[in-house]
Amino acid sequence: MDNHLHLVIMAGGIGSRFWPMSTPECPKQFIDVLGCGRTLLQLTVDRFGDICPASNVWVVTSASYAELVHQQLPELPNSHVLLEPCRRNTAPCIAYVSWRIKAEDPRANIVVSPSDHIVMNVQEFRRVVASSLRFTAETDSIVTLGMKPTRPETGYGYIQADLSTPSARNREVYRVDSFREKPDLATAERYIRRSNFFWNSGLFIFRVSTIVNALRIYAPEISQIFEALLPIYGTEREQEVINERFPECPSISIDYAVMEKAEEIFVFPADFGWSDLGTWGSLYERMPKDTSGNVSIGSGVELYESHDCIVHTTEERRVIIQGLDNYIVAEKDNALLICRRSEEQRIRQFVE
Repeated sequence: MDNHLHLVIMAGGIGSRFWPMSTPECPKQFIDVLGCGRTLLQLTVDRFGDICPASNVWVVTSASYAELVHQQLPELPNSHVLLEPCRRNTAPCIAYVSWRIKAEDPRANIVVSPSDHIVMNVQEFRRVVASSLRFTAETDSIVTLGMKPTRPETGYGYIQADLSTPSARNREVYRVDSFREKPDLATAERYIRRSNFFWNSGLFIFRVSTIVNALRIYAPEISQIFEALLPIYGTEREQEVINERFPECPSISIDYAVMEKAEEIFVFPADFGWSDLGTWGSLYERMPKDTSGNVSIGSGVELYESHDCIVHTTEERRVIIQGLDNYIVAEKDNALLICRRSEEQRIRQFVE
């Protein structure tokens, strides 16, 4: 493995959409959604195991989740867990960790990954990431991974690619024409009828010098803050000064701040069983099903005369369900959710 490869995991989100499993105090990246004994955060680290040295893993999270990160990733040194004092979206997050890595390794080649996604084909994922890292190591480019859409999804942003000519350095990489916001259904249906629209995975790959220069050009109000802090990175004063300066950053995504403006932006269209797990429904779509279309997560689940349900019980208790079709059943501690899969979005008003 190249000692200049670094993995950055963004783990500051407050995702509580998997209620009652997830809550604002313990959002979905810190829970075992798949019932496999590993949380989504731990699975994210696992899938990069053959790509990035363990000593080059970084996690950026909210100060309120620091203890959860240390509990689940005890191998990470404290200096590689960067704590945001407040939420400011992905551009300040990526800026902070990029300047922090630059202070330690100016030749760094970086993968930035969300902490709460799943990948079913890890071998293909690693091939795509390794190929993208070779591309960014040789160029001043930013690569984002675009997922080949399987349905007209309105919950994802899209990337429009120029598929007419692949990059000369990597025939699987293409220039980005534009980034598109989450569409309505009619627009999403139009996108998937065309071959050059891909789901925006939120996975980015770049050299540290590339992203730092892009932030200097396109987001100077952010870059000036973290550039000025170079003398304090890695010192005892780092957290104190970050607590003072980080709130000065505008709240803006890296897509808006850099990706939609920069010129050398490329997409690697890929298909490795990706999902951002935004809902119980998205988990249902990705999990293996029995002959009745049911997904069961938990050792004591028995379903009879039921179809197309997802049942998530990890409390080691016996659960018997009869006569349900297209339902979500999930329990945690003293809370139990039973609702139609089609009503998941509406039911959130009662629990958020």
